[in-house]
Amino acid sequence: MFTAFERMVAARYLRARKGERFVSIIAIFSLIGIALGVATLIVVSSVMSGFQTELVNRALGVSGHISIEAYAGEKIDGFAPLAARMRAIPGITSVLPVVDGQVAISVERAGARGGLVRGVLREDLRTLPAIGEHIIAGSLDAFEGDDAIVVGAGLAASYRLSPGSRITLLSSQGAATAFGVIPRVRAFKVVAIFDAGLSDYNNSVVFLPLAMAQTFFQKEDAVTGFQLRAADPTRAEALMPAVRNVLGTRAVRLLDWRHANDQIIGILQIQKDTMFIVLGMIILVAAFNVISSLIMLVKDKTADIAVLRTIGASSGAILRIFLMCGAFVGVSGTLIGTVLGVTVCRNIVAIQHFIENLTGGQVFDSRAFMLTTLPDQVDWADVLRVVALGITLSLLATVYPSWKAARTDPVEALRHG
Repeated sequence: MFTAFERMVAARYLRARKGERFVSIIAIFSLIGIALGVATLIVVSSVMSGFQTELVNRALGVSGHISIEAYAGEKIDGFAPLAARMRAIPGITSVLPVVDGQVAISVERAGARGGLVRGVLREDLRTLPAIGEHIIAGSLDAFEGDDAIVVGAGLAASYRLSPGSRITLLSSQGAATAFGVIPRVRAFKVVAIFDAGLSDYNNSVVFLPLAMAQTFFQKEDAVTGFQLRAADPTRAEALMPAVRNVLGTRAVRLLDWRHANDQIIGILQIQKDTMFIVLGMIILVAAFNVISSLIMLVKDKTADIAVLRTIGASSGAILRIFLMCGAFVGVSGTLIGTVLGVTVCRNIVAIQHFIENLTGGQVFDSRAFMLTTLPDQVDWADVLRVVALGITLSLLATVYPSWKAARTDPVEALRHG
């Protein structure tokens, strides 16, 4: 496509000689602009994709692929036979009966906060990946009886809890008396502390043995829901009709993991798309710099173009020479930006800690972003999109200056030169 002669001339034009430094400096800044724009867009897109993926994965680590929830104040009786029938559905790997309830969590002389209590069986708690595999203190072996509780790392840090500490739960679902409803209050001993990787769970979710939770919330021999896990999470929605048939006419809410997290996923997707458009403008601005540098190069090389035309170079050859000059700046900037962006993504946690140590501030607040750490994965689909955008804009930026150079009239150029 490009002859050796055209490549030689293009390479010569890209090497600035004395008196031509200004054009070369503009080209260098154009390359840097494209590289920074591509790198920024890759980092932001990958981080946003990582947030979306990590939030879903970690949420699934503490819940199920299909959730069955009784409506507020209701309960599901006869849960054991129901659980056995749902376990028999092909594609369902586990069924966790749960008792959920809202409480106030308090520690002596340390204030109180709202939280969620989830009652589960000890063996079921071990099977939850984000809990059973992430116990950072204590042991689930002691998670039994009517005195045990498992708390998150955020709650433990706030109240300086450790295995053996005692915390108090207060539930508004108390006993009715002549003077009104008396809240239920009970103290429990911390037997284990988990780190689920989600700040909301670490700060406000605690686990009780199922039997104790049934007693505490007055749900004797009943549960408030089930958490079902599927062999293939992508088929969760397809399994829901079979689950509904088992439940019969019971008034419950049935959700698969996609619909349970669709609000978070939707918000993150909108943010990601918006950031892609906004940061894509950086690459567009850098592409205009490529146009400026090429137009100046064409002006500077008008006499050279006239000489090339008089010795037999076609207008097509002139067009390709300047296309190569502009493409070199755009493609080089895109490749450099890609390497820089992927490198930052791979080391973003280390960079975060370095900046925090250097400034003494906090770059990433887990309370605001739900996750406890920045995701450091690279979304290669987004990388390809950014590379395609960078190269496309860069190549389009070379078209007009190259076309202008190809239309240069050698006679007029030599006369005015």
